[in-house]
Amino acid sequence: MARRHIVIIVQNLPVPLDRRVWMECRALIEADYDVSVICPRGEGDPPHQVIDGVEIHKYRPAPQASGAAGFALEFSYCWLQTARLLARIARRRRIDAIQACNPPDTYWALAWPFKARGTKFVFDQHDLCPEVYASRFADPSEKLIKGLLFLERMTYRVADHVISTNESFKTIATERGKRDPDEVTVVRSGPKAAAMTRGEPVAELKKGRKYLCCYLGIMGPQDGVENVLYAVDELVNQRGRNDIQFALLGFGDCYDDLRSLSSELGLDQHVTFTGRADDAMITRYLSTADLGLSPDPKNEMNDLCTMNKTLEYMAFGLPVVTFDLQETRVSAGDAAWYATPNEVSSFADGIEELLEDELRRRAMGQSGRRRIEENLSWEYSAENYIAVYDELLEVDRDAVEKARQNGQPALRATSR
Repeated sequence: MARRHIVIIVQNLPVPLDRRVWMECRALIEADYDVSVICPRGEGDPPHQVIDGVEIHKYRPAPQASGAAGFALEFSYCWLQTARLLARIARRRRIDAIQACNPPDTYWALAWPFKARGTKFVFDQHDLCPEVYASRFADPSEKLIKGLLFLERMTYRVADHVISTNESFKTIATERGKRDPDEVTVVRSGPKAAAMTRGEPVAELKKGRKYLCCYLGIMGPQDGVENVLYAVDELVNQRGRNDIQFALLGFGDCYDDLRSLSSELGLDQHVTFTGRADDAMITRYLSTADLGLSPDPKNEMNDLCTMNKTLEYMAFGLPVVTFDLQETRVSAGDAAWYATPNEVSSFADGIEELLEDELRRRAMGQSGRRRIEENLSWEYSAENYIAVYDELLEVDRDAVEKARQNGQPALRATSR
């Protein structure tokens, strides 16, 4: 019997840059599934490539969008490009399952026709799209919010199973989405504990200063990276701190605006913008840093999100300064200093207070690393993730593992 074939659709980031999706792909390959991915191209990416056994089909990204009309155009373009590539894959071989990673909540319409052929549809809910839109725009259209809620409902309805990143998202799926709790599985986005570990510090990254504070992640309107710059402004220009270097690792819609803001505030000597960061760069910076910064403002969306950057800081044994968010407390516990929500001066207080207390930083960093190793690393989540597909596609995991142990040259996923 042929290996089961899963197609993963993701629009937000290219793969393997999307860490969560890439970990899912690798987990499926290791569990003897075949995996294809459809996603936008990153800079310099080819339209088709195979990495570690994962076949990746990429389309030219849509132009940068702004406003409701711009986002509608972007989503329509990506949907059509995804439909084209999905049809190409389907002509070559059977698709046993389609996994759609939001945003947006539009790919149920692509999966629906395949369900008649026996294909399962899994909704991997990364974001709450109505709340994301409301957080990005000051006065969101009520009509548009209703439209986004409709698309979310349809995605829940068509899905054979829902994957949620945390318990808050699972509650949304069961209450707003009317899904049975047994049809929703929490798969957290924790880092691989073995892969993300603190290495040797690189002194030159501190630019001759005593301390280094890092931000790692996407730089979009909802991420609040400007709060880091305003906190740096308060620390450097108002409190006279000249002993702290800040590094902002990542890219996004706000990258150019953030660089301009840094110059306007006179902070260019204190802030390093790295642009897109690969694994080696992340390891160098987070192994050198004294603090990790999570400046996401408190709003209806962020309060319910698990912030991947927070978990990655914890994996590197870094204490975290963050605004006080519900799910961040669940993840970080006593590994974080919680600033008054959306108050930059409080965020700056947290940075200053922790930098002045090395013993406290060390204890918080050890606590964070311990939380990753004990229950938040991807290794724990991968078991839940694979179990979803084993159940949906009727794979006898014991038979597969027995075949593996017997050294069969080509392991096959076996029906119960």
